[in-house]
Formats: sequence, structure tokens, C-alpha cells
Amino acid sequence: MPPITQRVPSLVRSIATGAIGFAVVSLCVFATVAFAERWMYRTLTVLGAYLAWTVLFILLGGAVFGSLAVVRWRLPRFYLLFALAFFAYAAGWMVAYFTVRNTAGEVVGSLAGSVLMTIVFAAGFGAVRSTVKLSAVLFLSNFLAYFLGAAILNSLRSQTGMLLFGVVYGLFFGAGIGAVLQMVQQEPPISEHAT
Repeated sequence: MPPITQRVPSLVRSIATGAIGFAVVSLCVFATVAFAERWMYRTLTVLGAYLAWTVLFILLGGAVFGSLAVVRWRLPRFYLLFALAFFAYAAGWMVAYFTVRNTAGEVVGSLAGSVLMTIVFAAGFGAVRSTVKLSAVLFLSNFLAYFLGAAILNSLRSQTGMLLFGVVYGLFFGAGIGAVLQMVQQEPPISEHAT
């Protein structure tokens, strides 16, 4: 019996699923920032709070993006890949931000985090030749997500502003992650090029 193959979702579907699904995920995570940030910093420390938010993004985001992975990467294997990718992103972002600081740290963090996340996805799906292109897609979506969201927060300076930041961040970054997942699955693995 031939193996069952599942078609990779279209780019439009991947972007829409990523944007809508990750907007909901991000809204949930940013709600904890809006309503419990001080408590989390006091109870967990700053590092502990960031780790908790990272774990929330991984647990909730893995379910959203796992729906875009073809059979070879179905849950729970995709959860492991997504956890590694998102943890690499978060680590790159935090190290850059806490080292460089301010807006420059946010820009460097967006770039470093996006590149690290892309490297994990590209390696996991055997699409390393596309790392530069995929990193550009992810960085652009991440940059827009973060800075448009931050602009809304800065203009409103309220819990509502933080929630809207979460929605905008999820929409744009989720769209980028969805696009990258679609593209890494469209590229034939390196082993297929050798035959």
C-alpha cells in the first residue's frame, strides 16, 4: 500500500491560519501581561515571567501551527520542533534586548529571534538553502508585529492598549510564521535534490 500523503496547505491558508490563530494565542498571553505583569515580575522575577510567557506561546501556538504541518511532522513531533524554534526566538530576542536595550535592542532582538526561529524550522524541514529568504519573511512580519503593536500601546497606555498590542503582534507574526511553515514544506528536502 503506498504511503498516505497530505498536501501542504496553500500559502493563503497558512497565512490566514497563522494570523488568526496566533492573534488569539497572543491575546491570551498579552492578557497576562496586561493584568498580571507586576505580580509575575514580583513572584517569578523578570526572567521567570519571560519564561512563563514563552511557555504559554509554545503550548498554545504549537496547536495553531501544528495544524499546518503535513503528516511527517504531525503532533507531538511538531510540538517539539515548534518549542525549539520559539524558544530559540525568545532567547535571541531577550539576549539582544537586555544587552542592547531600548528601541535598538528591540530591532536587534527581532532580527536575532527571527533568524534563530527560521534556522530551526529550516533544519527541521530540510530547507536550509532557503534560510536567508525565510529569515527575511519572518523578520519583516515580526518587526511589523512588534512595532505596530508597540505604537498602539504607546498611544493608549492602558490595559486595552496591551491587549490590542497582543492582537496586532499575533496577526502579523502569526502570518509570517504560517508563511514560513508553508514555504519550508514546499521545498523538497536536500536528500531529494541529490537523487
